[in-house]
Amino acid sequence: MRACLVSLLALLLGACSKPPAADKIPIRMAIGGQTQLIYLAATLAQSLGNYDAEGLAVTFQDFPGGQKALEALLGGSTDVVCGFYDHTVVMAAEGRELREFVAMLRHPGLVLAARDASRIEDLRGKIVGVSAAGSSTQFFLNYLLTAHGVNTSDVSVASIGMSATAVGAMTHAKVEAAVMTDPALEIVREQMPGLKILADTRTAEGTRAVFGVDDYPSAVLYSTAQWVDQHPDEAARLARAIAKTLAWMQAHSASDIRQWMPGAFRTDDAPADLEGLTSLKAMLSEDGSISRESAEAVRKVLAGSLPKIRDANIDLSKT
Repeated sequence: MRACLVSLLALLLGACSKPPAADKIPIRMAIGGQTQLIYLAATLAQSLGNYDAEGLAVTFQDFPGGQKALEALLGGSTDVVCGFYDHTVVMAAEGRELREFVAMLRHPGLVLAARDASRIEDLRGKIVGVSAAGSSTQFFLNYLLTAHGVNTSDVSVASIGMSATAVGAMTHAKVEAAVMTDPALEIVREQMPGLKILADTRTAEGTRAVFGVDDYPSAVLYSTAQWVDQHPDEAARLARAIAKTLAWMQAHSASDIRQWMPGAFRTDDAPADLEGLTSLKAMLSEDGSISRESAEAVRKVLAGSLPKIRDANIDLSKT
C-alpha cells in the first residue's frame, strides 16, 4: 500500500511540474525546406525545448520550397509558415493580407552559384535551378537577372529543391547554375572546387552589394493577418521561442549548435557543417524585428522584376 501511494504521489508531482502534451497549444508550421540552415532556428527551438516552455506543441510540415508552404497556409492545412518575408509583399499586391511576426535573419543567405559561367550575363540561354517555381529563390534569381540586363525569359528555370536534389542537379550537370543555401552549397563546393559564386548574400557586404542595404528581411514566421489577429497569444509565444533560440545560437559556437541539430540535419561532412553554421551565426537577427527601411528594400527589389508589385499600392505596415 505504501509503495503504491509513493508511486501515485510521484506521478501527481510529475504531472504538476510538466503539463502533458494534451495541455499544450497545437501549432502546425510549414517550412519550405526544413534542412536548410537559414530555417534552422525554427527546428532548433524544438530541440532546445523553447516551444515546450511556451506551452506550444509544434508539428512541422516540410515542403520543397516556400511557394508550396505558402499554398498550404492559404489552403488552411497549416497555421504558420517559416519562410521568406517577400511572400507577404507579393500576396499584398494580390489583395491577400499576410503578416510576419518574428524575423530570424538579417541577411538572406541565398547564393547564386554556377558551374562555368563567370558573370550573371553569361546565364542567357542556360538552365538555372531554384527551389520551386514562385519561391523566394526564383524572386532572387529574377532580381539578379533584371539588375544585370538579362530578361528573365532568356533563362530556363528548373525546380530542384534545396537539399540533396539540388546537390545532384549541380554535380550531375542538370543545371548550369542554381540558387543555393548551406549546407547544400558547401557540399557542392567540396565536390566542385571550380564552382563560381556569382552573388552571395550570407554577409553584410554581400547583401549590400546585391540589394544596396545592410539588412534585408528574409527568413521569418508569418501567417494570415486573420490568424495573427485571432491568435495573438500563440503568435507571441512563437516569437518568444524564436527570440530565445536566436539568443542561444548567438551565444554558442558552431560546434555546440551542430550538436543540438537533429541527426538527420547533420551531414557526414562535419567541417562543411561547421563552416555553414559559422556563416549562419553572422546572419542571425539580433532582435527579431524588421525595420520599415529594410521592408521597403524588399518591395523595391520585387518591383524590379514583378509588374504586379510595381503597379500596386502596398501598405507595408500591414505586412
